[in-house]
Amino acid sequence: MRNPENVLISLTKHSNQKDYKYERLYRLLYNEEMYLTAYQNIYSNNGSMTKGTDNKTVDGMSIKRIQNIISSLKDESYQPKPTRRTYIPKKNGKLRPLGIPSFDDKLLQEVIKMILEAIYEGYFEHTSHGFRPNRGCHTALNKIQKTFTGVKWFIEGDIKGFFDNINHNILVDILRERIDDERFIRLIRKFLNAGYFENWTYHDTYSGTPQGGIISPILANIYLDKFDKYVSEYAKNFNKGKRRKRTTEYRKNEIALRNARIALDKSETETDKQNAILLIRKLEKERVNIPCNDPMDNDYARLFYVRYADDWLCGVIGSKDDCKKIKEDFKNFLYDELQLNLSEEKTLITNAKKRANFLSYQIRVRQSNLTKRDKIGRLVRNYTGRIVLEISNDTIKKNLLNTGALKLVHHNGKEIWKPKAIYRLKDCDDLEILDYYNSKIRGLYNYYCIANNSSIINNYKYIMEYSMYKTYGTKYRTSVHNVIEKYRLGKDFAVKYTNSKGEKCTRLFYNQGFKRKERALYSNEYIIRKDIKYFSSTSLIERIKAEKCEICGKANIPIEIHHIHRLKDLKGKTFWEILMIARKRKTLALCKECHKKIHSGKLD
Repeated sequence: MRNPENVLISLTKHSNQKDYKYERLYRLLYNEEMYLTAYQNIYSNNGSMTKGTDNKTVDGMSIKRIQNIISSLKDESYQPKPTRRTYIPKKNGKLRPLGIPSFDDKLLQEVIKMILEAIYEGYFEHTSHGFRPNRGCHTALNKIQKTFTGVKWFIEGDIKGFFDNINHNILVDILRERIDDERFIRLIRKFLNAGYFENWTYHDTYSGTPQGGIISPILANIYLDKFDKYVSEYAKNFNKGKRRKRTTEYRKNEIALRNARIALDKSETETDKQNAILLIRKLEKERVNIPCNDPMDNDYARLFYVRYADDWLCGVIGSKDDCKKIKEDFKNFLYDELQLNLSEEKTLITNAKKRANFLSYQIRVRQSNLTKRDKIGRLVRNYTGRIVLEISNDTIKKNLLNTGALKLVHHNGKEIWKPKAIYRLKDCDDLEILDYYNSKIRGLYNYYCIANNSSIINNYKYIMEYSMYKTYGTKYRTSVHNVIEKYRLGKDFAVKYTNSKGEKCTRLFYNQGFKRKERALYSNEYIIRKDIKYFSSTSLIERIKAEKCEICGKANIPIEIHHIHRLKDLKGKTFWEILMIARKRKTLALCKECHKKIHSGKLD
């Protein structure tokens, strides 16, 4: 049985070969080791303990369970279960449909995802950032900040109901361009057509991929890669000119400045030298207010593009008419080739001096005549045309309102922000309340840490801080002043507690500041090799293979893995609970008898 790592490395070798077609992929699904690796990847996800339509979860995972899946795959009798549909709220107040697959389907989907990623990751365009290893919102935003310099227009793109409108036939045809294995493609189509249950009623799925399915994101990227490649080719044809023409005024200033520097080198007297220096300084100051390049140069144009899932942003150096044509061409391609529609209300053309919205950031081009000396001492404008990423006050306000920490008061036509207690936390212990507020502040900062105005998160912290004081005040029925005095530790607010080892500890309210970071808070983004990302830990695999019960000690028997949702749910009254708490593990490798006893409450 081939090692999964070697299998994926072998597939990855041909990933960037555009004309290469993969064959005999279906047989890779017979490899038990692939499922054990997939299990290692997904068992700790929160959704693993959520029941699908078959009422099964990750609990009771075993080699036998994997063998049953493989057996049904061999005779192609495997049939994915319909997903269980639920809804989660979106930022705009609408609801997003979410499909919850059975765990066996999740496990098989994870194996398929690993294979598809190995095949397509080197084939995808570098402009795509959503749902890809070592990429995300911050890599997309960093790319914009580095490459969109000097753009005149933004085109904000949004595909209407993308995940619900993916055409299955088109998707299968796209897969066939790289995969020559009909059994593998038929299996993917089975997942696409599995349907869903809503209010105990079955519904067929004739289009779209279920949001919540493990293979949905990779299939969505495969589908939209056609658009990425179209935009890449479109940009090559749109781009023209090596650089903009210099303005006449700027060229005259350059010539005068060069002559003044020559005069400085040739000056023989101190008076001539001082006059030349004064002239150079005067010309340098004048140059700051003279446009360097002709903004109306029709012989120069550029198109930049970045996509995250179904949202994309274009930066255009050109005219507004160019933007209208680009938008129309993109709209036609998406409809004609992929049967997708652009959302008219969300696909906007925005002047770069104003703010475009992308991934909850506001993006604009800086207009500034501020100067600084370069490496050789020349006075240069180093800020004009650069991209600025910002977090808006509206974003902070919405976050605070959703959290329940803010109430709005209107006085004399002004909107006043006032902190309020979060009443649902009043029954939590002191440490849980502090941790809740710290997690909210850190979460917001972690996402917006690359914003040029990240310091305004102090406004968020201020409201959250006094909301916390009021929450403690509600809990103990006392004033904010008394709360601050009770928990003060020097200049900080602190909660003292005793940890599981009996040690006395102190936890502080967040006090690290909100300094802007050049990069987001993950540093090994480009260090992890793609071919080893699945193989960081094998402890769970070794335990299931050991065939030894961790309770009764029986050896050489089939093992089932017992899972729990959260360690803090355990009371520590039985031996197996004490064992899990001591090991800080949410899993136990058990024989079938011990596992049955746990669920029947008969195991002490």
